Amino acid sequence: MMKIAVLVSGGGTNLQAILESERRGENPNGKVCLVVASKPGVYALTRAEQFGVPTAVVRRKDYATGEEFDAALLAVLRQNGIDLVVLAGFLSVLGPSVIAAYPNRILNVHPSLIPSFCGPGYYGLRVHEEALRRGVKVTGATVHFVNEVCDGGPILLQKAVEVLPGDTPEILQKRVMEQAEWKLLPKAIAMVCNGEV
Repeated sequence: MMKIAVLVSGGGTNLQAILESERRGENPNGKVCLVVASKPGVYALTRAEQFGVPTAVVRRKDYATGEEFDAALLAVLRQNGIDLVVLAGFLSVLGPSVIAAYPNRILNVHPSLIPSFCGPGYYGLRVHEEALRRGVKVTGATVHFVNEVCDGGPILLQKAVEVLPGDTPEILQKRVMEQAEWKLLPKAIAMVCNGEV
């Protein structure tokens, strides 16, 4: 049984999808044992508590350097015996020490079809704003392993989502979450826990 930590920074809709998938028995070889937030008071922590999952808060601004933040985050992960780390809207960039401690054991979901609209600065609504600005007809989501290159790790799963006339960034963001992110992320986690990748 792989012990999973989900790292969050906001509302936790991807976390909700992961926990509901687990409750349905879709990941028999893994269990979310910890939710780590980048700041206190985010709704994702409430979602975790509703599912009985222990939580922790590790704030970047509490540490003088990125290395100290990484060390604090790693300490929390190790104290909880975590095997797999899942970034579900986690807005702090993981440093080399965290990535080295979990080679091919950190998953991220990105709200576009990588290599489109990805890399430094591409997160949240900006991804969808750029997709609309460029006039693409298809966007989607990607689940990939995390390495030292921002959004550059090996891709596990992708799902295309149609861009419709009249879409705003907010409408498109919601469609990508509902049709792609919330389906892909639990599936990718189960694939890793089942030893399929």
